[in-house]
Amino acid sequence: MGRLSGFKYKEITKKLKQFGFVFLRGAKGSHEIWYNQNNNLFTTVPRHRGDMPEGTLKAILKQAKIEVDKFLEK
Repeated sequence: MGRLSGFKYKEITKKLKQFGFVFLRGAKGSHEIWYNQNNNLFTTVPRHRGDMPEGTLKAILKQAKIEVDKFLEK
């Protein structure tokens, strides 16, 4: 298990808010679009039960241009 394993949807969105992201709109299926107005960045977050797969969380952070270490600090 890596450093990004074990995070749930609520924990991820709480941290995204700390980085300035806000819920913008729903997307296809159970996905959501989050937006950071300061950086003009978008990221797609799946709304699923249980832990977010580590690869999915890495993709979210990559879209949001958030470093893993910074994400884990907050």
